[in-house]
Amino acid sequence: MAPSASPPSAPAAEPAPPPRFPELYAPGMPFAGPELQALAADGLLARFHQHGYTLPGVAASPQLRARAAAGLVPRAVRQRVVAGRMTAAWIYGCAAEPDRLALLVDAKRRVSSLRNTRGCTLHEVRLGPFDVLSIGGLMVSSPLRTALDIALHVEAERALPALEGLLARPQNDVRLRLLVLAVEASPRVPHKRAALEKLSCLAPALIPGGAVDVEDPVDPAHGAEDVAEVLGVAHLESKL
Repeated sequence: MAPSASPPSAPAAEPAPPPRFPELYAPGMPFAGPELQALAADGLLARFHQHGYTLPGVAASPQLRARAAAGLVPRAVRQRVVAGRMTAAWIYGCAAEPDRLALLVDAKRRVSSLRNTRGCTLHEVRLGPFDVLSIGGLMVSSPLRTALDIALHVEAERALPALEGLLARPQNDVRLRLLVLAVEASPRVPHKRAALEKLSCLAPALIPGGAVDVEDPVDPAHGAEDVAEVLGVAHLESKL
C-alpha cells in the first residue's frame, strides 16, 4: 500500500511591514503638548516648528511646512485662505517661521466670518490665477507673488533675506527682473517706492533712479498676473 502523501506545507508568512509613523506631530495628534516636549527631550522627536515635531532625520520640505501651517488654520476656513508673505517664504524655506500666519483672502470672497481666526493675520487682496499654488493640502501664494508681496509690504530688515532666498533657489524660478516688473505694474501704492529701494539693494543696475524702463507696458490693475502673461511665464501655473 502506497504511503499517503503528506499535506503541502503552508507557505511561509511574509514578514510584516515595519509600522509607519506620521511625519508630523502636533499637540493632540495624538500626544498632548507636554508629551511631545518630553519625547523631544528624550530624542524620540525633533522640534520642527512652533507647534509641531517630526521624527529625527526627517528632511524639511515645502510640503511638510505647508502641512504644518495647514494644521494651524481652522479646517472651516482652510479652503478660503492662502498662506502668503513671510508665511509663504517660510514654506519655501526662505525665511524663519513667523510668529503669526499671514493669510491672504481674495477680495471677491466674504471675509467677515474669518475675522476671529486666531493666531493669524488676514490680508484682503486681489488674487489672480497665477498667484496661488496647492502645496501639502494648503493654498500658498506662488513664489513670484510671495516675493512681490514681501517687497511691497514687509520691512527691509526681514524682506531682503527672504527675497534673496526666493531668488537664489532655482526651483522657485523667480527672476529679479520679473519681480521688478511686477512691482512696477502694481497700483500706485505708498509701498511701491520702498519696494523698489529694497530691490535696488539686490541689483542696483536694474533700477536706475528708482524706475524701470518697461518695453511691454503692463496693466497696473492686474499686477503679477499680467506680468506673467506679458512675459509668457508658464511655470506660474504649476503645483509643488
